[in-house]
Amino acid sequence: MIEYIIIDDEYVAHDIIKGYCDLLPNMKLLKNCYDALEAIEFLNAQTVDLIFLDLNMPTLKGFEFLRTLSNPPKVIVTTAYQEYALEGYELNVVDYLLKPFSFERFLKAINKTTLSSPVKSTTPIAEPEQKPRTIFLREDKPYVQIELDQVQYLEASGNYTNVVTADKTLSVREKISELLEEFGSTEFLQVHRSFAVSKSHITSIIGNRIFIGETQIPIGKMFKSNVERLIG
Repeated sequence: MIEYIIIDDEYVAHDIIKGYCDLLPNMKLLKNCYDALEAIEFLNAQTVDLIFLDLNMPTLKGFEFLRTLSNPPKVIVTTAYQEYALEGYELNVVDYLLKPFSFERFLKAINKTTLSSPVKSTTPIAEPEQKPRTIFLREDKPYVQIELDQVQYLEASGNYTNVVTADKTLSVREKISELLEEFGSTEFLQVHRSFAVSKSHITSIIGNRIFIGETQIPIGKMFKSNVERLIG
């Protein structure tokens, strides 16, 4: 469950963001805040996982508000002003959405929040229990949330990519290269023009084949160096 708040002085922005979030499972709105001072009061009493933050607000601007937080949650900036993007990334925001933004662009930002590391506090705290990293994928019309650790391999199939786990296969209308960018190259390795594998699910490598359980994945000539680096 991702618990979030929206900080924006425009009512229509709240409606759009909440409408997008309502299309996804496990998104829970905790508070609509219409200025930064209202958000500070709420955050003093409640922790959240994610903030949708507008920049051009009365009294206290978005980035000025963000600098007041000693241990900020993940932040997605939603604004009409592109010129502040660099400053946002210097403040470790997860993503920077320029209004108006599509649902597809919004979904990519949400997936970044589930895949990115939490912002570190300068104050030592007990290590929290590690939550499974998840990602939202669109299978036809519904959006499905899956744990990345369960994905064994990806297989290109025309205009779709099959995302294969131990117990199911999802057909996603995205290129394999786009999914790899979202999933993260540190855990997934492209081994063929049509295949990418999860490193942690590899059972063995024999000749030009990778085995994941009983499944054989071919190693393409162009990608053989990727496998060689993996095995040292």
